[in-house]
Amino acid sequence: MSEQRALQLESFVVGDGEHRVVFLHGLMGRGRNFTTIAKGLGDGYASLMLDLPNHGESPWTDSWDYNLVADRVASHLRGRFAAHGPVNVVGHSMGGKVAMLLALRHPELVERLVIIDIAPVDSSATGGTFEHLLGALLRVELDGLIDRNAAAAQLHEPIPDATMRGFLMQNLRRTPDGFAWQPNVQMLYDNLPVIAGFPDVAGQHFDGPTLWIGGGESNYIQDEYVPIMRALFPRMRRLTVKGAGHWVHSEQPQQVITALRCFFEH
Repeated sequence: MSEQRALQLESFVVGDGEHRVVFLHGLMGRGRNFTTIAKGLGDGYASLMLDLPNHGESPWTDSWDYNLVADRVASHLRGRFAAHGPVNVVGHSMGGKVAMLLALRHPELVERLVIIDIAPVDSSATGGTFEHLLGALLRVELDGLIDRNAAAAQLHEPIPDATMRGFLMQNLRRTPDGFAWQPNVQMLYDNLPVIAGFPDVAGQHFDGPTLWIGGGESNYIQDEYVPIMRALFPRMRRLTVKGAGHWVHSEQPQQVITALRCFFEH
């Protein structure tokens, strides 16, 4: 994955306020998934919506390595959004693990850290659903596909939840050669054990303020993980959002917006 050091990630900025926030999406997401949250923060914020490697408009790689992804994000921030000082970083799920490693490996770039519904542990036991979801995408017959509705019809049985189906369908793009998935689905599927895992960070810690936001109906953050979280991020506090599952920011956006503003401004 040495080619990742030279990747040019895609991003865009929402707003031009004093508070600077970077949003890192989860698996099969893209930067614009946080647009509602970024706009909801108000005029005092400038938010960087970044597509992680193998997602959205950013380039593909041959494999997945959290440390290299975090380093690539650091390089992107250092040359642009964080060129004049540290910024706030928000990461969800896979993007939350990238955000943790960004803070641990490049603490000079991170002022405050927010992690949404993920812990610095192997999440295979709780995140097994992604093997089913990505597998369903790989089984879609893209050759000869006439429109997006035809693809959605193929996904209706394996993914009956309309919201989840719509989230995944955002990644289907029409190309000159027909329809194709914009993310590197096959590589991501093959690397799911690595994506579910977390690198060895023994002896490292980030001393900046850290907020953990978990979904009340999600099991990605468990009480037994808190000692690990606190050892790596000693200034952490924890918030559980009732009525939300793993996609907290999508299911309860106003509560997340309120929590972010309170954390960043006080």
